[in-house]
Amino acid sequence: MDTDAARRQMVEQQIRTWDVDAAPLLSLLNALPRHRFVPRGYEALAYADMEIPLGHGEIMMRPAVEGRILQALEIEAQDRILEIGTGSGYLTACLARLGAEVVSVDLQADFTDSAKSLLDELAIANVSLQTRDAVREGLPAGEFDVVVITGSLPRFDKRLLASLTPGGRLFVVTGEAPIMDARIVVRGDGAHWTQSSLFETCLPRLRHVDEPSSFVF
Repeated sequence: MDTDAARRQMVEQQIRTWDVDAAPLLSLLNALPRHRFVPRGYEALAYADMEIPLGHGEIMMRPAVEGRILQALEIEAQDRILEIGTGSGYLTACLARLGAEVVSVDLQADFTDSAKSLLDELAIANVSLQTRDAVREGLPAGEFDVVVITGSLPRFDKRLLASLTPGGRLFVVTGEAPIMDARIVVRGDGAHWTQSSLFETCLPRLRHVDEPSSFVF
């Protein structure tokens, strides 16, 4: 497979056509070798318009979905980023290229181990990977400019705002299968916040979230 051509086609035919037009982001997606992050046997499908199973009931999102998420977060070079759900490590790599520092946590040790190897091979050094249960053990300490949750929640819990700096942005998917709401939540001053809906999608649940009670770290 000509991976360079496949990557260009992915950007032009899938990502750009879904209203992703930020030039630095498109350049990044055109350069990052997505096929390195997919499970063995799926390399030929790395640039296809489809979800890819990762094991443990998790998925790698469609390229266009990843592009929309990254554009909507409006990541700046100085941003400190928290990712809940490392998965394949591909989105982690994108976040790291766009921001200053990424802390990424995942319940599955094989996910974080694989991501570390890939990030090291690509000389992406601004990522701290942690194997932990974000629901039962809590989130890493501190505030972040950007928070990305790659598993779905039953509903948004405003206590998540405690992990954001004022003006910080959070991506989250909420609701029930088969149709869930992907949204960006922006923290204002104090307990104030605003949110905007991006698109409908469906993601596997974040592990150990109670149903149907609110998500509590």
